[in-house]
Amino acid sequence: MNEWLTSLRTKTPQEGFELAITLARKGVGYTQPSEEIKKKLRPKYSKNADSLIMASQVIAIHFQTISAANNYWK
Repeated sequence: MNEWLTSLRTKTPQEGFELAITLARKGVGYTQPSEEIKKKLRPKYSKNADSLIMASQVIAIHFQTISAANNYWK
């Protein structure tokens, strides 16, 4: 695999949040590499409140880690 994550450091909280989203998306890509299967499943989970809440939770956990790595942008 290509190295794409070289640091958790970001200039702003906005950049940190966007990195958290990227981490969540990359996690799905590593876990389920088949684009065909992801596209097949997307309509089902995109309408499921529990699935959307869980996706938000994963992003929030990543954002916590990134925030700590950036000393909460102090």
